[in-house]
Amino acid sequence: MKRITLLIVLLWQVCLAFAQWGPQSKVESHTFHSKVLGSDREYTIYFPKSYAVEQDRKYPILYLLHGMSDTDKAWFWRGHAGEVMDQLVASGEAVEMIIVSPNAGGSFDEGHWNGYFDMPGWKYETFFYTEFLPYIESTYRIIGDKAHRAVAGLSMGGGGATSYGQKHTELFSSVYAISALMTIPQRGAAQPSKPGDKLAILTQSVIDNSCVKYVEEADDERKKQLRSVNWFVDCGDDDFLLDRNIEFFQAMRRLQIPCEFRVRDGGHTWEYFHSALYTCLPFVSRNFGKVIP
Repeated sequence: MKRITLLIVLLWQVCLAFAQWGPQSKVESHTFHSKVLGSDREYTIYFPKSYAVEQDRKYPILYLLHGMSDTDKAWFWRGHAGEVMDQLVASGEAVEMIIVSPNAGGSFDEGHWNGYFDMPGWKYETFFYTEFLPYIESTYRIIGDKAHRAVAGLSMGGGGATSYGQKHTELFSSVYAISALMTIPQRGAAQPSKPGDKLAILTQSVIDNSCVKYVEEADDERKKQLRSVNWFVDCGDDDFLLDRNIEFFQAMRRLQIPCEFRVRDGGHTWEYFHSALYTCLPFVSRNFGKVIP
């Protein structure tokens, strides 16, 4: 009898503990085939705690872009984006959202392409808009409008996020650029070491898609479009890309396009990228559901 009573008590305690813990957030990695790129492409996706239990609920989404030579897993393995998201939701500083990071990189030594733009042999931007975004938003329970969609990224991904927000103001409510590769001066461009040099091709694509030049060349219609997005630029005072981020902010300021700009202590490191999430996730949360006229 004592053993039965003890077993009942233990089972009750387990049930209580489970009730206190409740559902947990999840981070998963998946693969699907891209016809545009002619290869299987990976992505890593974060689901908030309520996703598994609130079956009729749809969520805002943040597309979180990684940096050069990294992959879709970097933001979650090295940047701990899932853990930060859980902390901020628990504290009320961020709303529940889905976060997805697509793979646009890998080691150059292993022959991988890098970059978020269309370039010879790598039509990644076409892939993102014609395959990846539609696939994600039809596969998972996502609200799927401008007011509930944001894009952010670091370094190469920061420049990619900024450019995506510039070219597709109708799709994103906010853009958060971390230590962003906004442009590359022609004099600093990597020179091809051999035909098909992937680093040189990537470098030229950044020059061709300069985020600074896009602002500087804006006409009245483009200015209006850019003002419909909430912009935030975040770069360390020891970052080698700081001048490029300053140039972008100055271009936005000259055209009176609102853009928050923060220079914090730090360099081009994961310590800095990780810390930026504590500002990035509340920023995109505040702007979900809001449409700038």
